[in-house]
Amino acid sequence: MSVIEPVPAVELRAVAKHFGDTVALHELDLVIRKGEFFSLLGASGCGKTTTLNLIGGFEEATRGSIRIDGQEVQGVPPYQRPVNTVFQSYALFPHMTVAENVGFGLSMKRVPAEERRLAVAEMLRLVSLEGFGERRTAQLSGGQRQRVALARALINRPSVLLLDEPLGALDLKLRKQMQTELTRIQRRIGITFVYVTHDQEEALAMSDRIAVMDKGRLLQVGTPSEIYEAPASRAVMEFIGSANALEGVIAADGSAHLEVPGLGRLPTRGIDGLAPGKPAALLVRPERMRITSRVENAPPGSLAGSVSKITELGSITQYRVRLENEQEVLVLRLNRPEADSASPTTEEQQVRVWWPQEDAKVFDSSAAATRVGTQSPVSP
Repeated sequence: MSVIEPVPAVELRAVAKHFGDTVALHELDLVIRKGEFFSLLGASGCGKTTTLNLIGGFEEATRGSIRIDGQEVQGVPPYQRPVNTVFQSYALFPHMTVAENVGFGLSMKRVPAEERRLAVAEMLRLVSLEGFGERRTAQLSGGQRQRVALARALINRPSVLLLDEPLGALDLKLRKQMQTELTRIQRRIGITFVYVTHDQEEALAMSDRIAVMDKGRLLQVGTPSEIYEAPASRAVMEFIGSANALEGVIAADGSAHLEVPGLGRLPTRGIDGLAPGKPAALLVRPERMRITSRVENAPPGSLAGSVSKITELGSITQYRVRLENEQEVLVLRLNRPEADSASPTTEEQQVRVWWPQEDAKVFDSSAAATRVGTQSPVSP
């Protein structure tokens, strides 16, 4: 008996967008499930806002198919699509009260006053703004205005809510608070959220799944854990979080080693498809690096270096280590209550660094978008 797949909330098939001679999107294929918090993540100019505008109907695709709840929406104007949008600028009406702003969409639909009042009250409770209905938007903080914009977008119960960097204008502390609030609201109402951001930490903290984009192309779609722990390419690994990269070539003798100038032969694994002599890069995240000032106790295969800078960051300490080939790598170490006499304490101190075998990747340097596998030069 065949299983019927649920209809996606949003489906893009071979969607391209050109602005004159400029290609903003290259044949994008994307499926967003009903009820998920889905983020479009990438640097400025990657195509994420263009994608959002195509879903919302603010732009028309050059070619391809866009479906919302299974219905083709190419050529359908924004106000006839089952979506609403929250912009970074909020776009609130300053001459209206909070309640009037929230209920504006219902007023345009000529919903009776009492029904509208009850719906507005429900939305204000949802966004924790009870008692603010009679205030003007100028009397509100940035976070409160963002909540009003969210309530106004949700009151029409759209199938999909589009959010274009809605927290970008808030300070760091308030952004953290609103990240929690947005995920709480989304879980409670169950509406599909499509969220545009350039902030990797924000996407990782809030999303069910993330689409990483670059130069109009989709690099990878996955859960936050998949994107972080199993990046599909070097570009993804270096954009999501940070990574130390050691450049070299696959050993010419066919053995599983990466020859790195100034560091010698580093054992590797997971290099299927990489021919001997092929340029490759070994990448490992700073928090997965290990460091000790007791160089005599370091495991075989660890790399020698000296500390060039120590930065205390509260719960963690950041070490910059200059290796024997003069390359610097970053090591992050969690500060624990118990003393650790093996931790470096001064700059220029001699150290050894290494990493567990499962915590590094090796990528073809001549094709950075191709994921090769996992590896490690050393194990403790």
